Amino acid sequence: MENKNVYEKPVTLKNILKFAVPTIAMTVFMSFYTMVDGLFVSNLIGTDALSAINLTAPVIQLVTAVSTMLATGGSAVIMKKMGEQKTEEAKQDFTFLILVNVVVGIVMCGAGYVAMEHIFAGMNLSAVVEGYCVEYLSRYLVFTVPILLMNNFTLYMIASEKATLSLICSVTGGVLNMVLDYVFIAGFSMGISGAAVATGLGYSVTAIAGLFVFSRKKSLLHFTKPVCRFKVLAGAATNGCSEMATALVTGIITMMFNWTMLHYVGEDGVAAVTIIMYVLMFASSLYTGYSYGVAPMLSYYYGEQNHQKLKKLVSMSLKVIASICLVTVAASFMLTRPLVSVFARPDNPVHELAVTGNQICTVALFFIGFNIFASGMFTALSNGIVSAVLAFSRSFVFMLMTMIALPLLLGVNGIWLATPAAELMALMLSAFMFLKYRKRYGY
Repeated sequence: MENKNVYEKPVTLKNILKFAVPTIAMTVFMSFYTMVDGLFVSNLIGTDALSAINLTAPVIQLVTAVSTMLATGGSAVIMKKMGEQKTEEAKQDFTFLILVNVVVGIVMCGAGYVAMEHIFAGMNLSAVVEGYCVEYLSRYLVFTVPILLMNNFTLYMIASEKATLSLICSVTGGVLNMVLDYVFIAGFSMGISGAAVATGLGYSVTAIAGLFVFSRKKSLLHFTKPVCRFKVLAGAATNGCSEMATALVTGIITMMFNWTMLHYVGEDGVAAVTIIMYVLMFASSLYTGYSYGVAPMLSYYYGEQNHQKLKKLVSMSLKVIASICLVTVAASFMLTRPLVSVFARPDNPVHELAVTGNQICTVALFFIGFNIFASGMFTALSNGIVSAVLAFSRSFVFMLMTMIALPLLLGVNGIWLATPAAELMALMLSAFMFLKYRKRYGY
């Protein structure tokens, strides 16, 4: 079988990168979606509109959290079954989980519209910024179902040996987003709503391609008559709960960043936070892409109990992540001012705030990659509980502690230091879990 030939190849750096490089490129390009919106919005509309995009981020992350859980958790469950040679059952589960995502998308879209205006009304924003928030989110929510399908199809394309196609879809969607951002904002004068529509249409490329790809029976995974197995749904939810927790608490922490900055600096501070998050998001996408790329391999080797390959894959992965870490830290330090200048001019008060913030937050890049990989590894090994503990502690518990304590002691610089401090604490917990479960999984 073609599937066997691919997963039974020797675990070498070359073969790992064949899996991982397309997914790294894909996630990097996907990170451009939001960054491109920010670039066009900040330059063509203003930093108030840029602040609005950041203020809507928690709502967007809440909407997509359930889909993220089912996509990552479901991929681990299905690829484990493929490793156990339960091919037909895996296809039935795949179809069932995609249908669940469609239903979830419709429900979350409706809930978003109901809650939208109440959320922003309670933030004490200026009328201009609040108007931008409502306008952006109301257009974005139209694309909820395509966005959820995109989240799922991206991972299932990787698992089905179609990582290159997933990359092509992401690049196509990203280019479409860039072009439409300019056309809608500058050409048609649609303002911030044009940015939202451009992003939604960019995401839809992968969703539409996925419907065609997985309708073909030649695909390793493809649509078939679904079987409703609530045990599978529960397994996907358990395995992916760490990713859901990350999405949910990222929204909460983003909200905390915004409120803290509004208290200390005002709306300029929110714009600065937005720029820093773009830089961190771009760097994190490298690690996320690598973790997505090797996850099907981890799940498959775990399913067939091939401890030798599992151990070698984990060992080489840690070396790859360390290499990426050094490159991203050096690049972020050297390119801080040019990166910030893309979003805010040097005479804008947002500029210096963001430069200082990026220089401090860059320290977090020493730790982020290992934390992302550790959580993703345990998800792939079908240990969603440990993965959830790592993700929740990293994204919420440690961030909450540092976000409360450090600003009280150090002011605005304490806000920037919160992320590196939280990531360092998370790294220590990741190392502990990694060593604790090493014998059980044989990595």
